[in-house]
Amino acid sequence: MRKHWQKRPLLVRQAFANAAPPASLKDLATLAARDDVESRLVTAFDGEWKLKQGPIARLPAMSKPGWTLLVQGLDQHLEPARALLDQFRFVPDARLDDLMLSVASDGGGVGPHFDSYDVFLIQLAGKRHWRIGAQRDAVLRDDVPLKIIANFQPEEEFLLEPGDMLYLPPGWAHDGVAVGAGCVTGSVGFRASTADALAAELLPRLFDDIDAGGKLYADPRQEASTEPGRVPQAMLDFARRAVEAAVQRPQALERALGEALTEPKAQVWFEPGEPLSMGQGATLDRRSRMLYDTAHVYLNGESFRAGGRDAALMRRLADCRLLTAAEVARLSPEARELLDQWAEDGWVQPQNSQTP
Repeated sequence: MRKHWQKRPLLVRQAFANAAPPASLKDLATLAARDDVESRLVTAFDGEWKLKQGPIARLPAMSKPGWTLLVQGLDQHLEPARALLDQFRFVPDARLDDLMLSVASDGGGVGPHFDSYDVFLIQLAGKRHWRIGAQRDAVLRDDVPLKIIANFQPEEEFLLEPGDMLYLPPGWAHDGVAVGAGCVTGSVGFRASTADALAAELLPRLFDDIDAGGKLYADPRQEASTEPGRVPQAMLDFARRAVEAAVQRPQALERALGEALTEPKAQVWFEPGEPLSMGQGATLDRRSRMLYDTAHVYLNGESFRAGGRDAALMRRLADCRLLTAAEVARLSPEARELLDQWAEDGWVQPQNSQTP
């Protein structure tokens, strides 16, 4: 993190000595055919790039060169994928996004491109040849359905074998091509919003709990106007003060940010469960997002006030993604009731149990 994070690439040979794909090709094909799973099929047959968005009913034969299947958010669907993603929690969960798996036939890839976020590329099976470059003058092709760099200028190249990992900071151009059939690469991506996009997401949340009361606009010094269509300066000033006051309410921005960061993605769903039995521990469902700050805990887009021992235990649940039976027993009756509600919602599972 000190030497490479958002600074320069890093190649780690045998970062995962016992690397293995968290899903078989058959499993991935089944997932790609579902409409609640984000998937893409990229082909470059006879030099013609094509992109098909999922659901994908049928894949080309692995013996046919030049295709790649991408399955996004695999950690939401398979426990081994979630376990692999958890290896990267040395970066705050607020930044960690998901695990994508790419399976390719010989020569398969998505073309030279760059990402606007950090990425760890883990070779899980087969081999992939990577070329990378710190390109700042990238021009995208306008004749293909992918964001492929037309003037790609690689500076380094590596052949990754199972267990090897390549980290790339945002904006680094890269091109990975499968060497042989059955190439499987895991891609750990991170969340990176622009300032404008983040503001657009937070502002509605800042105002959704404000009642209709408050100071009424008044203009006792308004003079007769010869420009009735002009917005009065006093009204603009009143509006600006109102917005600033809303943003500056205690914990308002913190709450809005925590709720936004833990909001599940559109395709995520939870299977309802049952309250925890006496003597049971609790684990977060693999799809759950949980964060905390000094005053709140946040789970799946909702915020909860917490203090004292309950706050310490809930923060432990966020950090470790589990509470032992002994820790659950230490919760106050109110916090235990809340935990049981989360279990009924499917957000929390009994310890050592996960929804298939």
